[in-house]
Amino acid sequence: MNPVETGRGLSVVTGASTGIGYELAKCAAQDGYDLVIAADEPQIQDAAVKLREFGGKVEAMQADLATPDGVRHFVAGITALGRPVDLLMANAGRGLGNGFLDEDIREVQRVVDTNIIGTIALVHDIGNRMRARGQGRILFTGSIAGFVPGTFQAVYNGTKAFINSFSFALHEELKDTGVTVTCLMPGATDTEFFERADLLDTQVGQSRKDDPAVVAEIGYDAMMDGEGDVVSGWKNKLMSAAANITPAGMLARQHRKVAEPGSAKN
Repeated sequence: MNPVETGRGLSVVTGASTGIGYELAKCAAQDGYDLVIAADEPQIQDAAVKLREFGGKVEAMQADLATPDGVRHFVAGITALGRPVDLLMANAGRGLGNGFLDEDIREVQRVVDTNIIGTIALVHDIGNRMRARGQGRILFTGSIAGFVPGTFQAVYNGTKAFINSFSFALHEELKDTGVTVTCLMPGATDTEFFERADLLDTQVGQSRKDDPAVVAEIGYDAMMDGEGDVVSGWKNKLMSAAANITPAGMLARQHRKVAEPGSAKN
């Protein structure tokens, strides 16, 4: 990457090759921002080609943010631009279905490293730069899954519970610094998540899902308005509200019905 000053703001989006991440990047591009986008797959270059159609500069990096080296490589690429980051949308995430003891522990660790470790490492670096500058907006992609004990998605839901909680706390810590923190909490969304997480034979995998473009727009607008959190979709709002007053054991049993392998056949 070569340092380039365009007079436009700079937006960084992770997990931007497809789904919600791509749509978040599209929102920023349409809003006049240059982009730095990342994903751990080569499709990130295809996403960059499409995003350049909106007229801004787009730097695409294939980086594995589940590893310390991947985070350092990505941060170094951003730093090389010589430009402040105005928007950081920490969207990179990975799912995993099936019972915990039946999962490959290496895949389990990768989910935790992507969803939590890599995310907070990136936010720590860029967030410090934003605070020093007294300006910036951070968006986390959490999930309403973070409110529910995720039977047959125990690790994924646990990571989203962390992200939701972490984002709420960071929002309060950075109050009056000029840096805002927003948590987008979608429900089931029509992305490649369910195929990648081996959830296609479950009720949730085969259920009707939200449009990622609509979800992203809701999250982007909330970030730009400086809101602390937003749940996308009225059904998800009802589900998250109900989760706050429903016993955890009951929530876990309910989640089994939709996420247990083969549940789509029942």
